[in-house]
Amino acid sequence: MPPLRAITNFRLYLTYLARRLVTMILTLLALSVVVFVVIQLPPGDFVTSYIASLSAAGESVDQDTITALRDRYKLDSPVLVQYWAWFSEMLRGDFGYSFEMQTPVSEIFSQRIGISLAVELTAVVVMWAVSIPIGIYSAVNQYSLGDYVATVLGFLGLAIPNFLFALVLMYICYNWFGVTITGLFSPEYMNARWSLDRFLDFASHVWAPILVISTAGAAQLVRVLRANLLDELNKPYVLTARAKGLTRRRLIWRYPVRVAMNPLVSTIGWVLPTVISSSFVTAIVLNLPTLSPILLRALLSQDMYLAGALIMFMGLLTLVGTLISDLLLAWIDPRIRLGMVGAN
Repeated sequence: MPPLRAITNFRLYLTYLARRLVTMILTLLALSVVVFVVIQLPPGDFVTSYIASLSAAGESVDQDTITALRDRYKLDSPVLVQYWAWFSEMLRGDFGYSFEMQTPVSEIFSQRIGISLAVELTAVVVMWAVSIPIGIYSAVNQYSLGDYVATVLGFLGLAIPNFLFALVLMYICYNWFGVTITGLFSPEYMNARWSLDRFLDFASHVWAPILVISTAGAAQLVRVLRANLLDELNKPYVLTARAKGLTRRRLIWRYPVRVAMNPLVSTIGWVLPTVISSSFVTAIVLNLPTLSPILLRALLSQDMYLAGALIMFMGLLTLVGTLISDLLLAWIDPRIRLGMVGAN
């Protein structure tokens, strides 16, 4: 039988998770109202924009079609009726129809969400895998040659915009090596089914956006981790651990690194939404078939259902990322864990 204290703590954790889930549901409900209001702010509506785009292309839409569209989406009804029609359909899994892309929103998600997750989350993993060891080395070996090199590269990574780095990389690869790095697939694999050859082709293209997207983020994380770890290394508990004979490697990884990682772990809340929101210009420059340019296109064309679904999905990812970061913080820092349990 587990100790009574362990059972009590487990119940407190479940209570904490239940409270957070209720808060997430209420937050998503409030977010849906804000998203709907923001989408409705521009003059006109998406049917008006759709008709205008057809007229500009020399096409016409008959009045019966216009009336049917406005009636289907209740565009002539009060705002509350329009909101409930949009929100209730979304709860049933119907995210509406994208007039701009002439495709149901659910199909657009299914076509692009996998690629977006693969590119963005791989870039995040690379960013963390590079920044953590460099930040620790730079702090432990302060004012060494490696520290100066990391500092200079960090400033360059922060100063150079991602889209400019992408343009320079495209120029170098094409003029020096004769390689085109735009897109994520060669033309013959663009619409092919997944196979080993298609995966290898994807891997030969995806390194470029991963390198571009992760550069600035890694540079920022290195600076944050270095500053926090330098602060921790000079605290009394580190000196006490050294005096007790704890080895240098074990001391650094067991205590100061765990505390210095807190600011990095707390950023997970905004890492997940970057699956959609990050690198708009980079995705356009590199011609990436991800959700980032789709969101920009939807906002510009007032494609209500597509834009609303993407923004709601970003909000959900933010809430899930915040919950994950809170749980990870409680895992690596006993002070936060005790505070989280005690708050219940």
